[in-house]
Amino acid sequence: MDGQRDEQHDDASDRDDPVTGDDRPRPTRSWLSTAGPLRRIGLVVAVLAVALAGAVLGVLAGGQVDTDIGPFRANLSITPARDGGTTVDIPPLGALLLDSHDGPTHLTVRLGALDQGRTEALIDDPASISRASQSAVEDVRSGVLRLGLRTLGASVLATLILAGLIFRNARRTAWAGGLALLVTAGSLGTAAATLRPQAIEEPRYEGLLVNAPAIVGDARRIANDYTKYAEQLQRLVGNVSQLYTTVSALPLLEPTPGTTRVLHVSDMHLNPTGWQLIRTVVEQFGIDVVIDTGDITDWGSEPEASFVASIGLLKKPYVFIRGNHDSGRTAAAVARQPNAIVLNNSTTTVAGLTIAGIGDPRFTPDKNTSPAGSGLTQQVADQVIGVGNQLAATVRNSPRPVNIALVHDPASAGPLAGACPLVLAGHTHARQVSRLPQAPGQQPTALMVEGSTGGAGLRGLEGEKPTPLTMTVLYFDQQKMLQAYDDITVGGTGQSQVNLERHVVADPAQGAPASVTPTPTGGAPESPGPLPSPTPTG
Repeated sequence: MDGQRDEQHDDASDRDDPVTGDDRPRPTRSWLSTAGPLRRIGLVVAVLAVALAGAVLGVLAGGQVDTDIGPFRANLSITPARDGGTTVDIPPLGALLLDSHDGPTHLTVRLGALDQGRTEALIDDPASISRASQSAVEDVRSGVLRLGLRTLGASVLATLILAGLIFRNARRTAWAGGLALLVTAGSLGTAAATLRPQAIEEPRYEGLLVNAPAIVGDARRIANDYTKYAEQLQRLVGNVSQLYTTVSALPLLEPTPGTTRVLHVSDMHLNPTGWQLIRTVVEQFGIDVVIDTGDITDWGSEPEASFVASIGLLKKPYVFIRGNHDSGRTAAAVARQPNAIVLNNSTTTVAGLTIAGIGDPRFTPDKNTSPAGSGLTQQVADQVIGVGNQLAATVRNSPRPVNIALVHDPASAGPLAGACPLVLAGHTHARQVSRLPQAPGQQPTALMVEGSTGGAGLRGLEGEKPTPLTMTVLYFDQQKMLQAYDDITVGGTGQSQVNLERHVVADPAQGAPASVTPTPTGGAPESPGPLPSPTPTG
């Protein structure tokens, strides 16, 4: 009889539905012991599935927090992912992708809108900028901690609600909640245990940051010293704060000691925004000398001469050659500035660099078409190539080896092939890097043409898109060889995009890597059509 009662009891337990079955308390038996082997496996799988589903739903719904990072209102969020990692969104610049940790969690940091009042206060008060920068790392750390706690709570809460609706059984619901807590805590713990601060050494970039590793400074130095990384992050926050409020702010760059830093500008065309940009770069990049390859004005008139007064505010040597939009009065106004040096088929030595330059042979301020005026006809080619020949003779007769030669029109650069390692030019309003044709036994000569630092002035508004403001920072080693250069591009009038591209010269003795581009030659019969100008390289 006792066996029959036990058998009947077991049969009744087996008839209980694993999800919505009898919930009457059985003090001497657990919810698993009342089921057969297959039924037990089914219950375990069901509870585990509900726990995982609840954890995922909880993370997606509640795994995010808003926090203040300096003047930014940032959003930190966690999402399930197979490979982990971190994404830092910096609109409108793009995103920085870091392989920061392993595990099934991905951290996203989105820098949102700036608080206008706090930002203006930061810009107006340098002391407040310093305080905000110092607290940036702590703000991020505090936000991540709050994010982890919030994610745990959201995961468990969502699982308890889901399990309660499905099982309607207190014990099964409790088991599901415990499993969700274990899974979520394990995922976050895995991310913390596999954290790799050195991941900043090899970031991947999206958007405008694709070619801008300079925004985080020297990545290898950062990876070797996490404290320096934190300091760099503080400066980055301060600089990006300014970037959102003024077109003149740029991320910080720290070249190696002993480097001579040269800022190449050209074709300002009376745009005062260009001066704001130049002053910011001179200060933040630690520029030693500024080189201007002409067209600082538009018409070369006497009233325009006051525009060059900003040269004196830079407090750095300013080497200038006249462009085809600059008159003799313009060159004289530049020469009156206390820090300016005007070259016209002459040389100078500044910051250890020997520089030779010559002004453009034309004065054509009334040209209303392209910067090249009526086109590079054979007559014009003879003019510009003629001044190139004059400067080449000056360079070869110089008692000191010339490191940089300056011409306004790149068509003047041909005769300088082999005379010096680097020629800087402007005029075309389009940045390009190429090599001049090299004769056997000659040293290689690179030609670097700058765009328009002033966005082509009013001409920059004639097209569908405004002409961007461009300039280049060149880094020379102790032997005065070009070792790297940073191309800086700021969106034209009405735009606020900033792009920095770092180019490292692997072999300074061979110059910047670029393809050889033929230059116009003189002495041929006059051609009815324009001759080709040097074309940009990829």
